[in-house]
Amino acid sequence: MHPMLNIAVKAARRAGSVVQRASLNLDTIRVEKKKHNDFVTDVDRAAEQAIVDMILEAYPKHAILAEESGAKGVGSSEYEWIIDPIDGTTNFLHGHQQYAISIALAHKGQVQQAVVYDPSRNDLFTASRGVGAFLNDRRIRVSKRFMMNECVIATGFPVSDQSYIDQYLGMLKDVLGKTAGVRREGAASLDLCNVACGRVDGFWELNLKPWDIAAGSLIVQEAGGIVTDLSGEQEWLESGDIVAANPKVLAQLLATIAPHLNK
Repeated sequence: MHPMLNIAVKAARRAGSVVQRASLNLDTIRVEKKKHNDFVTDVDRAAEQAIVDMILEAYPKHAILAEESGAKGVGSSEYEWIIDPIDGTTNFLHGHQQYAISIALAHKGQVQQAVVYDPSRNDLFTASRGVGAFLNDRRIRVSKRFMMNECVIATGFPVSDQSYIDQYLGMLKDVLGKTAGVRREGAASLDLCNVACGRVDGFWELNLKPWDIAAGSLIVQEAGGIVTDLSGEQEWLESGDIVAANPKVLAQLLATIAPHLNK
């Protein structure tokens, strides 16, 4: 395992311990509302601090981009850690066990190492660029399905910014009409990992943040999948609009979404 990936794994597991201890006493967690349907808790902050402390202890000159504490040293280093301490905070607060810790390391703007850790299931997804993707040390691959009507596609609803809800609902209607089903589970990092290990055949969502998708996207790519924005280009990390699928399904998913772009 690459030494930087090893640090990310240790940091994710440390944060996972913080999160799981808190999950036993959900009623005591302090919750703040950042905006509509977007929450932060003292557990998010504690888990994030645990990750940042471990990373900076090992690599004190590296930059940090984290969901709760923001950017530190960005532009001063070729290395940038992109961190989401709890992807799926709303699920976590409701005791719904679909949340994860997501940590990615980018070098000169390209993600090189990735960890997504599901502490409730003790599932550890990892990837290093050019090396492959793994679930609990077992290599994973995207599905081989190629008929859209046999595929299950994951998505995320635009709950915090509903300015493009009509556009999204048009996409959802058409995807539902062409597939075996659509799943919405509320944690983009795990949706991407589910694409990577073949549990679903594709995923799309709009208006995400870098920390939601940086790690999961590399895991998909290293598992043989393709990641693009809604137009099939490579601006997904900047725009937050993302499509991921196995190579045979991607073009069909993009074509289904395309009529609803710019509406």
